[in-house]
Amino acid sequence: MPVSASPTRKLAAIGAVIALVVAVIAIGVAIGKSAEGDRGTGRGSAPEAAASDAPEEDPAQQKMFDDLAKRTSRREDGDPLAVGRKDAPVVLVEYADYQCSFCGRFTRETQPGLIKKFVDAGTLRIEFRNFTVFGADSERAARASWAAGQQGKFWQLHDALYAKTRKGKALAEDKLVELARSSGVDDIDTFRADMKSADAERALKKDQAEGYQLGVQSTPSFLINGRPVAGAQPAEVFAQAVKDAAARADKKGTADKNGATDKSGPSGKDGSAAKDGPAAKGAGE
Repeated sequence: MPVSASPTRKLAAIGAVIALVVAVIAIGVAIGKSAEGDRGTGRGSAPEAAASDAPEEDPAQQKMFDDLAKRTSRREDGDPLAVGRKDAPVVLVEYADYQCSFCGRFTRETQPGLIKKFVDAGTLRIEFRNFTVFGADSERAARASWAAGQQGKFWQLHDALYAKTRKGKALAEDKLVELARSSGVDDIDTFRADMKSADAERALKKDQAEGYQLGVQSTPSFLINGRPVAGAQPAEVFAQAVKDAAARADKKGTADKNGATDKSGPSGKDGSAAKDGPAAKGAGE
């Protein structure tokens, strides 16, 4: 005979669900607020907040951002829709649509600088999400980019799609095949099959569901270590946001390391505290 949960366990479970809902709503509100303002420009109303000097945060709010970063930063080995070290201290997650002109602006004007300055230095990882909001043509382009990724050419086709604004018939299957071929996709038959596959559809639905659960309302939308940035903000806003996130990650890492040291006690081989010097310094680098 099944045993029913105790009232205490039921209350705990209900509390956990409520906490999750509150967190998701809070993130949705944050993303929504940053997306408000001049929607016609693709820029949100809070670039100054993203470009701040990373003041001390409310611990509860910071925990919410940290938890969100853990949930959304996949850090998967060999992810073809990502660029940068898997263990980079900062992860930028982009939710975008291939018919979105401001998504193209970010790709052409901002992303190259972020890659050169932060990704190549090992500070930043960029993960792309196909968050389609403009219908079937966008979904077809999203599946095409995923299919190109199966042959290691996601970013090449991604950049080709965003080289100029493409809408409607410009994203027909034959046009996508032409772009894929010019982007270096070798096996076009496999590309066509992958583009129409159930795996491509599942990957698209997974990205869409993630965005909807977060409350993403427009494209492009970004999370930088869990903190929302909406719209094609100026490059310096993204650069400052990455620097702030890296500083927070470094501060958190130092605090965690110091906490671990305090708990472990003396670290010298003879039981005494380790002395400063090359060996001690190297262990913390």
